[in-house]
Formats: sequence, structure tokens, C-alpha cells
Amino acid sequence: MEYKDYYKILGVKRTASQEEIKQAFRRLARKYHPDVNKSPDAERKFKEINEAHEVLSDTEKRKKYDTLGAQWKQYQQSGAPGGFDWGQWASGQPGRPGGVHVEYGNIGDIGDLFGGSGGFSDFFQTIFGNMGGTRPGARSGARPGPGGVRYAQRPVKGRDIEQPVEIMLEEAYRGTTRQLRRANGSSVMVNIPPGVRTGSKVRIRGEGVPGRAGGPAGDLYLKIRVRPHPRFSRHGNNLHTSVPVDLYTVILGGEVQVPTMEKPIMLSIPPGTNNGKVFRLRGKGMPDLHDPKKHGDLLVTVNVQLPDKLTPAERKLFQELRDLRRGKAKR
Repeated sequence: MEYKDYYKILGVKRTASQEEIKQAFRRLARKYHPDVNKSPDAERKFKEINEAHEVLSDTEKRKKYDTLGAQWKQYQQSGAPGGFDWGQWASGQPGRPGGVHVEYGNIGDIGDLFGGSGGFSDFFQTIFGNMGGTRPGARSGARPGPGGVRYAQRPVKGRDIEQPVEIMLEEAYRGTTRQLRRANGSSVMVNIPPGVRTGSKVRIRGEGVPGRAGGPAGDLYLKIRVRPHPRFSRHGNNLHTSVPVDLYTVILGGEVQVPTMEKPIMLSIPPGTNNGKVFRLRGKGMPDLHDPKKHGDLLVTVNVQLPDKLTPAERKLFQELRDLRRGKAKR
């Protein structure tokens, strides 16, 4: 059985810190990930990198590995009959019965990528046990004979997953629901609270990837995207819109109808209102995600509409108004 030099695989010294090991693993995992690197041996290298990280990032596993390392090389190179006696090393007292309790935990995504035992080498499994559970034919927690190894699986929480969801602004205002289908074919109804915006994440506990060895399932995160609205634009919890107002209303004053997220309301326009004037309607904006009773404001911009195709009579009246204004200016 080939000895695996995990330090060499990660390209770090035997005295490397946990941070140095983590950085080396991330760098090499990005380089050799099968989704990125299509070279023939990328998958093999990626498995080795994950295996090395699994051992060296775990204090107990690293200690076992460091203790075993020199002895393994010595037995392998000596050509001693029968090779290295794992049972004697596990017991800590050659020639005497004993055992070691081995636990294993989350190995990241390698199990999902390569299935089964997660692509770990015989070297790894000889030292640290079957990553998928007890060895075939053995009972969980059973203690084999002299020199044997007792296996126990540590509960591992499942991975979180994200699901994009698109909703309308009206749904973001009032809150809404979505029915999502699980991998097993069943469905679940989830609530999306009022006040969400594009980029908001709604957490649904326990609807992610199932856990292992009795561990809890991960969580599902709905990543929200709110569709653009034809009448309103959103800035924080405030909404912005514009309303057309005819020339006579902005000159003489009056009322115009303004749309809101609930129902239209009437807005008073003072005489002499300029084009582009902004009116603030307090509490008519979006609800606050953390306190739906609080709302932002609705900001309404006046868009003056000039009369189109004047009749001769209207044109004459505008000319008289112009002359009247000019006469006042001359006096």
C-alpha cells in the first residue's frame, strides 16, 4: 500500500499552521476542481487534495498521521514480511490486543462529487476508517478482535442551498407564498414576508440537503428578485412615481389622482406649482422588512402636460394672457 505524504500533496511544511493548510487547500482545490480543470489527472489530484486536507485540518487526525508517518515508511521500505501491522499500531502496544475509536465528520463536497466513500484512498481508510460508516459486515459501534478498530460516525449537518425566486413589487409589499417541490417529489409552501427586496434571502429551516448519520438537514435560502414595476421605482423603503398634471391645474391649483400600493388617493396641487415639483406622501411606501408596521414614503413628481392642438379660441386667449403679462411687466 502506497504511503501518502499529505504535506507534500498540499505543498506545505510539516510545521505548517492551520491557516497555511487552509490557504494551500483552497488554492489547489480551485486549480484542480473537475468543473474547472479538464486535464486527465485533475480528478485524481482533486481527490488527493481533499484527502490531505481532511487529515491535516483535523487536529486529532493530523496527530495520528504524524505519529504513524515515520513508522509506515520504515515498515514499507524495510520489506518486512507481512508489511506494516496496522492492528499493532492502532493498539499502541505491538503484540497486544487493543483498538482505537475513530470518528469522522464533514468532508465538504467531495462525497457529493465522487460518491461512496468520497474517493478516499486505501491508505486513508486503513488509518481513519470507512468514511461511509462501518465496514461491510460489521455492526455500528461493534468492537472487533485484537488489534481491531471500532468505527463511529459523527452526525453531520447537511449543506445549505439557494433557490432564486422572482416576485412582483405588489407581492413584496404585501408578502406572498411560493410552493416549492422537494427532491423526493413532495412539496412545501413557504412564506415570503412583506418588505423583501432584490437580494433579500428568506431562510427556510431544514429544507436543504439532508444530514448524515442522524445530523440535521441544511437550510433552504430563497434569493429574492423583485421585478421592475411600470409605475413605481424603489429606493430603500421609499417609492417614487410621477403624475401628469395639466397646465391649468398647476397654474390655478386643483387635485390630481395618484396611484399607491393600496388604492389611488387625491393629491392637492397648489396654484403656481412648477414642473418637477416633488410631493412626499408619508407612510405610503414599502413596509420595513424587520418591522412591517413601519412604511417608507411615496415621492410624487409633477409632470406638467402642455395642451395639444389649441383651437383658435384657446390660442386667442393665450395670446391675450401673454399680452396682459407683458403689459404688467412694462409698467
